Amino acid sequence: MSEEPRPRPQYGEYATPEQQRAAIRQPEPAAPAPVDAPHPPTAPATTVAARPTRTADRIITVALLVYGLVTVVSAIPQLVDFTAFAKTWMEVAGVEGEFTNTAQGALWGGVGATVFAVGWVLTAVLSWWSLARGRVSWWIPLVGAIVTFVIVSVCLVVPLFGDPGLVRGLALTS
Repeated sequence: MSEEPRPRPQYGEYATPEQQRAAIRQPEPAAPAPVDAPHPPTAPATTVAARPTRTADRIITVALLVYGLVTVVSAIPQLVDFTAFAKTWMEVAGVEGEFTNTAQGALWGGVGATVFAVGWVLTAVLSWWSLARGRVSWWIPLVGAIVTFVIVSVCLVVPLFGDPGLVRGLALTS
């Protein structure tokens, strides 16, 4: 044997696994459990069910948004040319006369067109946000359309009933 002393081992360096377990007071690993005959696989009953995709809700929501976009895109040019819009409205309503409040009509027609566009954009953003969170969203385009139409209708009534010719024509038809 050599005269050089053996270097002192670091903690656990030369210890057997049993000695290491005894030193840290860990129980020996248990023997593997006996394997029973395999059971047919079953679906776990305790797992949380995935949220339904609500395909019909998505289709209805997108269809209502597309319909709203077509309506807005077709209404904006009519509102920008408010004099022609007022003339058509008077013909449909059966009012005799001519629309003369063109300055106020141009202003409120532009406001109505802007409200239509902004209303649709806000409705679309809220709908997509709700769809992304998996919520029922079909009602958002309906409520958005109703609110937008009410505001635009007020914008259109101001110049129409501010026109003396139209008011006189309405009085004659009554």
